[in-house]
Amino acid sequence: MSRNVVVTGMGVISPIGANLDAYWEGLSSGASGFTKRAVEIGDLSITLPIAPTDGLEDRVKALGPSLSRSDRVSQMAVLAADEAIADAGLEIDDETSLRTACIIGTGIGGMGTFDKTYYDMLRKERRPHPLTILRLIPNAPASHVSIRHHLRGPAFAISSACSTGAHSIGVCADLIRSGAADVGVAGASEAVLTYGALEAWHAMRILSDDICRPFSKNRNGLVIGDGAGILILEEEERAKARGAKIYARLAGFGMNADGKDMINPAVEGAAGAMRTALDGVNIPDAEKVYINAHGTGTLMNDPTESKAIREVFGTGANQLIVSSTKSMHGHLLGAAGGVESIAAIMALNNGIIPPTMNYDQPDPECDLNYAPNKAVERKVDLAVSNSFAFGGLNAVVAFEKT
Repeated sequence: MSRNVVVTGMGVISPIGANLDAYWEGLSSGASGFTKRAVEIGDLSITLPIAPTDGLEDRVKALGPSLSRSDRVSQMAVLAADEAIADAGLEIDDETSLRTACIIGTGIGGMGTFDKTYYDMLRKERRPHPLTILRLIPNAPASHVSIRHHLRGPAFAISSACSTGAHSIGVCADLIRSGAADVGVAGASEAVLTYGALEAWHAMRILSDDICRPFSKNRNGLVIGDGAGILILEEEERAKARGAKIYARLAGFGMNADGKDMINPAVEGAAGAMRTALDGVNIPDAEKVYINAHGTGTLMNDPTESKAIREVFGTGANQLIVSSTKSMHGHLLGAAGGVESIAAIMALNNGIIPPTMNYDQPDPECDLNYAPNKAVERKVDLAVSNSFAFGGLNAVVAFEKT
């Protein structure tokens, strides 16, 4: 069995907009979610450029006692899922409940809980809170969403570092295509703006000391943010029968592994995942294609991804548009694929390509059209979202107009 899968709802929590409309306004206007601030726990502190999602306190309290006591990674997943389900106009009765998958991942899990627990044990000699394990386990976001909305189909977490969100969307779509589910709640959440996590990332020496500049010659690293991106996926005929609003068809999904190195990306791996995602897709002329790049702003990723795009599209690479929205909302790690898939779908629907901000020095190794510093008005028929993770784990999703 192979069935078409469409996107009927979206929800997002991001540093440039904590709902779908605000997020798109931020993307299309070139907003910046970056700030330099201290992240503290007790007497420990680290100051770095970060991209936080602020102002969620009242919304979290409104979720009720169980969720307000959970880790931030679960709270953001629930807020994004609530919006996506409402956006889809999805009514979950007993039959729908059994046929709805919930595949929500996280790259790292409940880091806020990890930090507080170890700080309290080591500095204050306090025993862990009884709910510690339930707060930090990677399946907590998926479980909280499935419990809140009484979803009883396949439910689990995927954890593949920065490819988590894309893997979650692709795997959920495969469940629907195979007939294992009719509807899916898919995406990822990440909340790593904690003292311990940032010290660990800083030790890798890949963080920018000021701002994220993807594909620019003077790029100097990534800026970490937090957030969540959730899609509602449905079997196409079911969505049409209930009169659902359809944003896009999920045209293809590709995934593979470099099998090479934990941190050095491979051109052939990225290119292979893109080719698999586009296999069988009716690819339009290149000027009708938009690629939402992984585009981290690191020295190794950006030229590797640019070369991979050229390898896949050949001379057509000169006509398509590529941009990295991480230049605005930062690197959301596991949540990146969910949040950036939403950016790709919104570009497809609105005929506006989000810019790559902070681009000021062309790099001969990055020689594509990156929509520098200003959104581009262009109608596109195919939008691709790339996600490439530590460990050489690649995932690509492609969306087309219906």
